[in-house]
Amino acid sequence: MTAGSTLSPAPRPATTAEHELAALQREHGRPLFAMLLRLCDGDRQRAEDLAQETLVRAWQHPEALSAGDFASVRPWLLTVGRRLAIDARRARQARPAEVGDAGLETARVCADHAERAAAALDVREAVKTLTPEHRDVLVLVYFQGASVAEAATALGIPPGTVKSRAYYGLRALRRVLPGYAADLR
Repeated sequence: MTAGSTLSPAPRPATTAEHELAALQREHGRPLFAMLLRLCDGDRQRAEDLAQETLVRAWQHPEALSAGDFASVRPWLLTVGRRLAIDARRARQARPAEVGDAGLETARVCADHAERAAAALDVREAVKTLTPEHRDVLVLVYFQGASVAEAATALGIPPGTVKSRAYYGLRALRRVLPGYAADLR
């Protein structure tokens, strides 16, 4: 050995069981995968995982492979694969649903609600800065939903004055809340 060389492990010779497992996979892998793919509703990743787990079970139970005839091993493999697929489906049903688009939609709704609540607080503070005449008109017309005629009757002023105060009150709000109504200018 030279001074600059590194030690690397020598490749391990394949055992008889590994050769049998490789032959088993070549002989029965496709039918096993096809059955698992159907059981997994076309989910290739899940079917591949289950096929691999089935072959691991075969490796862990050499007595199933020792029958000698590979044709008699196929029913055992298919049964093990089917049972693993059933167990996996039951486990998924027992767990809570994964967060997907529905979870994101809920988060978006919560964010929208928080933004609306913050905006409502900003508007309330801005309305407090208005003159009492403008504030009364805006509260009646925009917050309580009164018509111009109803607001005029409630305040004892002409409808034209209600319209004028509403217009100037909104203009004053736009100045106080520049980020909210920039597109209304």
